[in-house]
Amino acid sequence: MSPKILAVSDEEVERLYALASNGHFQGIDLILSCGDLPYAYLGYLMDVLKVPLFYVPGNHDPQHSRNITTQVEGARNLDMETARSHNLLLAGLGGCIRYRPDGINQYTQGEMFLRAARLLPHLLFNRIRYGRALDILITHSPPFGIHDEDTRAHRGLKAINWIISLAKPRYHLHGHTHVYKRNLTISDSQSGTTRIINVHPYKVIEVPDER
Repeated sequence: MSPKILAVSDEEVERLYALASNGHFQGIDLILSCGDLPYAYLGYLMDVLKVPLFYVPGNHDPQHSRNITTQVEGARNLDMETARSHNLLLAGLGGCIRYRPDGINQYTQGEMFLRAARLLPHLLFNRIRYGRALDILITHSPPFGIHDEDTRAHRGLKAINWIISLAKPRYHLHGHTHVYKRNLTISDSQSGTTRIINVHPYKVIEVPDER
């Protein structure tokens, strides 16, 4: 059976409260959040849909700690982590390019490579155990040169391109760059075997079974 995902990022959409409660998202198996969303919003979606939620922090989220106020209660922060849900292998990288010296969840290109490298043992384990490294990568930032912008705050991260080239996930979901005019903005691209989707503000994605 093909898992169905509700992916969200960056913008709290008021009508999702009603859509979630009236059965519009019936059949959703999993929620993936790409950052910069109120934790109460994510908690509501998870509680109403009664499905697992995995997320990464964005640059407007608090710095992650053991303090419950910096977490989505009942969900799992996938930053520099991997997980398996509905037979899908997941991994995440939070944050964006550093554009302020004191910015939270902001990193230089070099710092993000070091963070991305922490995924490698887990991806190798997946390949040995499951015959593939990764199905879905979720990040806040887009990759460098794909769905990013020339502005200092919205330049993509090269470490994401690196992980995509190594792990070859079927999907890469991200946010950070907002999509307001879908007829003028490219938000769905292909890089090798990976489909890269800017999910702002939300998208429903059905992952077909691999044959």
